[in-house]
Amino acid sequence: MQPRKKLLNSCDSCVDEALCGLVRGSGGLSLLKGHRVVIRSDLNSLKGKVALLSGGGSGHEPAHGGYVGAGMLSAAVAGGVFASPPPASILAAILSLHNAGASGVLLIVKNYTGDRLNFGLAAEQARNRGVAADMVIVAEDCAFERPSKAGRRGLCGTIFIHKIAGALAEEGCSLDQMVLKVTEVLKEIGTLGVSLSPCSVPGCLPSFDLPPGDMELGLGIHGEPGIKRSKIASADEVVRTMIDHMTNRDSQSHLPLKSGDSVVVCVNNLGALSSLEMAVVTQAAINSLESRGMVVARVMCGSFMTSLEMAGVSISLMKANQETLRLFDAQTSAPFWPNLSTTCVSGRGYVIESEATRPQLQEDKTSEGPLSPVMHNVLVRVCSTLLEKQEELNSLDRAAGDGDCGNTHSQAAKAIREWLQDHTVPACPGNLLSVLAGLVQEKMGGSSGALYSLFLTAAAGHLTARRSSAAAWADAMLAGTQAMKRYGGADTGDRTMLDALCPAVEELKKLVTPPPGGYMAVLQTAAQKAAEGAESTRGLTAKAGRASYIAVERVNLPDPGAVAVAAIFKAVLESLEGQK
Repeated sequence: MQPRKKLLNSCDSCVDEALCGLVRGSGGLSLLKGHRVVIRSDLNSLKGKVALLSGGGSGHEPAHGGYVGAGMLSAAVAGGVFASPPPASILAAILSLHNAGASGVLLIVKNYTGDRLNFGLAAEQARNRGVAADMVIVAEDCAFERPSKAGRRGLCGTIFIHKIAGALAEEGCSLDQMVLKVTEVLKEIGTLGVSLSPCSVPGCLPSFDLPPGDMELGLGIHGEPGIKRSKIASADEVVRTMIDHMTNRDSQSHLPLKSGDSVVVCVNNLGALSSLEMAVVTQAAINSLESRGMVVARVMCGSFMTSLEMAGVSISLMKANQETLRLFDAQTSAPFWPNLSTTCVSGRGYVIESEATRPQLQEDKTSEGPLSPVMHNVLVRVCSTLLEKQEELNSLDRAAGDGDCGNTHSQAAKAIREWLQDHTVPACPGNLLSVLAGLVQEKMGGSSGALYSLFLTAAAGHLTARRSSAAAWADAMLAGTQAMKRYGGADTGDRTMLDALCPAVEELKKLVTPPPGGYMAVLQTAAQKAAEGAESTRGLTAKAGRASYIAVERVNLPDPGAVAVAAIFKAVLESLEGQK
């Protein structure tokens, strides 16, 4: 096993360079010369107020330097990756805050032995120099039902304390009063984490082994083992398990919550979860808490205290009353505090009706016409064909796209089949195409859904109950193709679905006048032209669509969109031949 790749200049200098990057990108922050200390640039504003100092090992960014600013920390001390900062740097930070005129310095420390020792030593040294300094220990981990003598670990709930204490400091609260108030808030905070992968210190192997498909519950922010290893479950199940464990009254580490309690929720990315996953977990957390009768007052979702690239999440809960929420909502200039809403999450109507309406048929028993059975059978055949070709289209798309072409066409086919079960195909072909346009727009999604919907919408206007001749269908297909070209920006030769569609539609133009060989002969040739056009894309250079971003030598299979169009033409032909 090799150390994981990281985008760094050097393992030895990465912490210093990261701190420099943070400070240079934030106008309100400075570095303390000779130390890994991020400190407020406006130190004069601390006169007569309590200054707040926190910190710990690096690798948890944006903690702790990202929370330095008015209304939060006055300074943050960084150690090496996952290593406690040295007492000399902590003391230098305390003295800088004291010399700026702070009335006292409160140290906010997570419950790890190294942090307790080093921050404690610096605090004692500062007191010997006449500095009013005190320390609070954050130990809100809910993992262990029977904690060892070392006690509960300090995790992402620490960020809550940074915020509450920062607001109190801005209001001029004294050091003694602040310690009392923060100590009470600490009793109302709990955190639990879960991870799908380990992390790795730069230049080192992963911190622990986690087999594929497994997850670890209750681990620490340095990769320390958790309390339980199990198979990965759904987001809802994982979150339910986490909150059940956090509130289990049989555990000495539980957070005492009951129905009716108001809570602030922090859904914290441990480093490598996508924003998509984080949003799903956030919804799961809100739903789980509300199902227990709790009121979700505020929600934070994002990366607040990470563990390098660990693919995991922690949930921190803080019981909240009006005073806690007032302090939580207070303004701060800390660069990584989110711009949160002050509206209570629970009880808020979050869905509004859309003004847009999908084309709907006002149907009755007489809406069916002579063409209805024919169009019904054609649609059934097209849907079956697209479902059969799902994996083939996906496979073609994986070569130059995101591998979901078959899935999107399958979604459209399923939506149309479901609609056919409950609706009568109308006499007017234009009405049918309008309905199909709405279905693919809503259910198919992506650029394919938009293109098909454009085609069907533009074609629908050329077909009515009275005008549904072969010539009218030819005009409709041409109008649909022109709309796709106009709005999609592609043309024949660009290696898209148009390479199958355009030759076929060009052939269908012969339907405008009665062809010598009959209408079916034209349709047979059109289907053949579509198939030939799809096959021709194998040798074309993509100039539009996702494949245009792929190296030419990697794109040597037919375009999946063109293959789908050819399959649709073939299905239409076979259905009509079977109904003769």
